[in-house]
Amino acid sequence: MAFFLETLIGGLMTGMLYSLVALGFVLIFKASGVFNFAQGAMVLLAALAMARFAEWFPERLGFDNKVLANLLAFAAAMVLMVAVAWLIERLVLSKLVNQEGVTLLMATLGIAYFMDGAGQTLFGSDIYKIDVGLPKDPIFLLDTVFQGGILVNKEDLYAAAIAASLVVLLSMFFQYTATGRALRAVADDHQAAQSIGIPLNRIWVIVWSVAGFTALVAGMIWGSKLGVQFSLSLVALKALPVVILGGLTSVPGAIIGGLIIGVGEKLSEVYIGSQIGGGIEIWFGYVLVLFVLLVRPQGLFGEKIIDRV
Repeated sequence: MAFFLETLIGGLMTGMLYSLVALGFVLIFKASGVFNFAQGAMVLLAALAMARFAEWFPERLGFDNKVLANLLAFAAAMVLMVAVAWLIERLVLSKLVNQEGVTLLMATLGIAYFMDGAGQTLFGSDIYKIDVGLPKDPIFLLDTVFQGGILVNKEDLYAAAIAASLVVLLSMFFQYTATGRALRAVADDHQAAQSIGIPLNRIWVIVWSVAGFTALVAGMIWGSKLGVQFSLSLVALKALPVVILGGLTSVPGAIIGGLIIGVGEKLSEVYIGSQIGGGIEIWFGYVLVLFVLLVRPQGLFGEKIIDRV
C-alpha cells in the first residue's frame, strides 16, 4: 500500500507540472482560438534566459548572492518574455486578425522554430543548470502508519505546490477580472469584441505575456529538475494530451487532465510496464486521449461547438 501511495503521489506531482505547461496552450487558445505550437519553444527560451541571466548578473555586477541572482534573472527573463509577446503581436498576430484558424496555427509553428533557433543563438546550446534552491533531499511521510513511511521527493513537492498556486491564481484571473472576461470575449469572436471597444492588440499582448510567465515558471521548474537543454522544448509534447483531455478552453480541465495523465502514466508504468518491458509512460497519455476523443471530441471540460446552418 505504501508503494502504491508513493507512485500515486509522484504521479499527482508530475501531473501538476504537466498542467502548468498545458495552461500556456489553454491561455493562447482562449484568447485567439488557435492552438499554440510555440509553447514548448517558449518554455525553452524562458529557461535558457533564466539560466544564463543567473550566471551573468553575479559576473557583471560583482556579487555572490544566489537568491539575488535568481530574482534578477527571473525579472530579466520575464521582461524578455513580455518583449517577445509584444513582438509576436506587432509582427505576426496584428497582420492575421480575422484570418482562418489554420493560418494562425501555421504562424505559431513558424514562431516556434524561430524561437528555438534564436534562443540558442542568444544564450548558447550547451546544457545549463538552474538552481533556485529547491531542496532535493527526500522525506518520509506517514512513517507512523506504514512501515518505513512513504518516500516523497522534496523538490517535486515544492514544484507541485508552486504549480498549483499559479494554476489557482490564473483561474481566478480568468473568472473574476475584467481583463479575464475580455480575453474570453476575444476568444468567442474577434470582430464582436472589437465592435464593443475591446482592444484586440492589447489583449493579445497580455495573454502572450501571461503564457510567457507560465512558460518561465515551467521552464524554471523543469530546468531545475532536468537541466536546461534543447530537449526541454519537448516537455510541451507531454502536455498535449493534457490539453486535449481537459478541453482546449478549460483552465480547470488543464488541471484535472494533468492529474489524470500524470497518475495514469506512473501507475501504468509501474504495474503494467514492469510486466511487458516498460515504455508505457511514453505513450499512455496519447492512447488515453484517443479513446476519450472517440466518446467526447471536445474533451472532458471543453465547450461543445454547435454550428447552426
